[in-house]
Amino acid sequence: MAKVTFRNWHLFNVSISDLDLANYLGGLMSEMKGSGDERESSLAGSFPIRAPVWWGRRGDTRPHPELPGVSGRFILLCHPKSFRRFEGILAKLLRAPKDLRRPLDEMNSLLWELSNGHRTFEEIVSLMDETFTEQIAPAAERTEAALRLLGERGFLLFSKTEFEDVWLTGPGINPNKGVFHIDGVDTSPIEGDKIE
Repeated sequence: MAKVTFRNWHLFNVSISDLDLANYLGGLMSEMKGSGDERESSLAGSFPIRAPVWWGRRGDTRPHPELPGVSGRFILLCHPKSFRRFEGILAKLLRAPKDLRRPLDEMNSLLWELSNGHRTFEEIVSLMDETFTEQIAPAAERTEAALRLLGERGFLLFSKTEFEDVWLTGPGINPNKGVFHIDGVDTSPIEGDKIE
């Protein structure tokens, strides 16, 4: 038992196993599957599409499939902050940045590059599984969770039909029509990026 010392220390008598959230959630997920049947994802057959948001590549190349528009580099997403009136006043006084930068890790960066609206959820899961093998197991569940999180934050959209390139999805394209540069971030297109 690990004890945390506070004024009411008896309320915080927690064992290390109680803090192992990953194993706990993994156990719940295996119980939910039931008799070994794999549940069908609600994203099955959908085409994840990058929303109009500024993004760029940074760092060195990592393991990745050799596909158009996929570099294997880390991705940085950048979008404007939205302030309420009082927050806006404080932001001006404190000279807070007007943009929020979200760096993606290795797996989410590859997921971002694969989500061009021309690959289905199943194709993306297969490519992620081939690239990261045991590191991403179970690939379908983890890929779905990551896609949903990016969708909830407004970075990805999902379509039941293949994307018709209604908007540009390549790097360095600012949906607010302003042009800006971030040091250390490469916005040069590679083969397969939609910038025109």
